[in-house]
Amino acid sequence: MLTRSQLQERIICLNGPIDDTVSASVVAQLLWLESDNPDKAITMYIDSPGGSVTAGLSIYDTMTYIRSPVSTVCLGQAASMGSLLLAGGERGKRYALPHSSIMIHQPLGGTQGPASDILIYANQIQRTREQVNEIYRRHLNTALGEERYSLRDVEELMERDKYLTAQEAREMGIVDEILTRRVKKEDADKKKEERA
Repeated sequence: MLTRSQLQERIICLNGPIDDTVSASVVAQLLWLESDNPDKAITMYIDSPGGSVTAGLSIYDTMTYIRSPVSTVCLGQAASMGSLLLAGGERGKRYALPHSSIMIHQPLGGTQGPASDILIYANQIQRTREQVNEIYRRHLNTALGEERYSLRDVEELMERDKYLTAQEAREMGIVDEILTRRVKKEDADKKKEERA
């Protein structure tokens, strides 16, 4: 539930498993905040074990579709689809707190039924795996400012569950910075002036 103060501060909290209901809520919040002020940044706090790939991709696509830049912050954990959303934040504005845990892996799934249906499902999950790997590859290389990871490299990284500390996630390019303390508004304004 989005509170009035969260709306004013342009904060979205993505807590818990990502399913269709959570996705619909987050997408609606992103769209509303963009309509309110398309030039003002949105901050998405993530503490999620992951969940549905299609629900997560709906959030990701909306993050990249809207004009408002979306900053991402990992609190606790960003696993599976949660880590993809963390990596999908605005370049230079993807953060983790020091004791965050980030986990990446290939998409999971299962099905049963006639062999022909199983083959259809297997083909679909392979396509989804390729999409997810390409999203990670693009964001990791963009963050690092070089083509360090090929698609094959990302496939190898994602083959099994890979748990990362906040520092390892920064070195890999999933996050840009590790936050240890919230910056006071005056200090943030001063930093902006120094950069200009």
